[in-house]
Amino acid sequence: MIKKTILNSAHRQLGARMVDFGGWDMPVNYGSQIDEHHDVRNGVGMFDVSHMTVVDIHGPQARSFLQYLLANDVAKLTRQGKALYSCMLNEAAGIIDDLIVYFMDAQNYRLVVNASTREKDLAWIEQQAKPFDVTVSERPQLAMIAVQGPKARQKVCPILPDRLGLSAAEIKPFSACWFGEWFVGRTGYTGEDGFEIMLPEDKAEGFWSQLLEVGVKPCGLGARDTLRLEAGMNLYGQDMDEDKNPLESGLAWTVAWQPNDRDFIGRSALEAIKKQGLSHKFVGLLLEEKGVLRGHQTVVLDDASTGEITSGGYSPTMERSIALARVPANIGETCKIDMRGKLKEATVVKPCFVRQGKIQIDV
Repeated sequence: MIKKTILNSAHRQLGARMVDFGGWDMPVNYGSQIDEHHDVRNGVGMFDVSHMTVVDIHGPQARSFLQYLLANDVAKLTRQGKALYSCMLNEAAGIIDDLIVYFMDAQNYRLVVNASTREKDLAWIEQQAKPFDVTVSERPQLAMIAVQGPKARQKVCPILPDRLGLSAAEIKPFSACWFGEWFVGRTGYTGEDGFEIMLPEDKAEGFWSQLLEVGVKPCGLGARDTLRLEAGMNLYGQDMDEDKNPLESGLAWTVAWQPNDRDFIGRSALEAIKKQGLSHKFVGLLLEEKGVLRGHQTVVLDDASTGEITSGGYSPTMERSIALARVPANIGETCKIDMRGKLKEATVVKPCFVRQGKIQIDV
């Protein structure tokens, strides 16, 4: 049976086109997907992300447990509210999921993991937690709304509960504040400033309506995907999965090798992969001819070796086709893309195209 967020009726009242997304009935767009994309890049837009899974880790060994569970090191988190992005690996260094962890205090952390991986994530976390003195608690009673764009702080802070609004106006990027069940993280998945707001389900419709009233545009999953692609942000299930490791997925920066004696799940396998040397790497691509880059298209190198596009599409900001791809490590500055038997020219770039409204590469 397909699941619905608490805001499902609100989306339908706004005329959203709904699709099945990982078993959830979610809005893909409310009108023009390109307009929604530009609303976020140039002003402010909001997304219902209540399908995401919120998990709280509590107990005297919470930090030790998360240092073992995650490839990044939560010991970096010393300031209350600070957030960290990490992969959660299996023993072979394959990526079970990517997530954000927030430091609340020495015995309390909050994880936000992907909706499509909820069941396997929870099963894995609970299994790995058994030797530790911790409690794992899913928080399904919380809704989650992401408000993104250069005007996000201007629009959001005045309509938050008073005490929380003052705190939110001051929080630094990749940090959070909270009051009661309201939790506001200055995080996002668009490459723009903004907030991801967790709040009680019974407050979600009212807050969504307040955001509409102050001019925040509702946006669907379509715009969220083009925004994150432009920002060079990986999507689980496309750019990474349990068969791929962080080093070949553009996520080496999320692995904390220090301290040397921290034994996280997948470390031994990852060290062996690193020592052997990588055969593939993660790159960005710009199509130099007409056409649209799509996932699973073949990337052809000058020596006839091949890679694969993992995510691709049209960039509304750059007005051209872009992609993320996993390719042989010896790739040069250009390559070709096999489009229905025709080879089309593409330029290889660092996998970040647009951030904070600005194009990051020469076009």
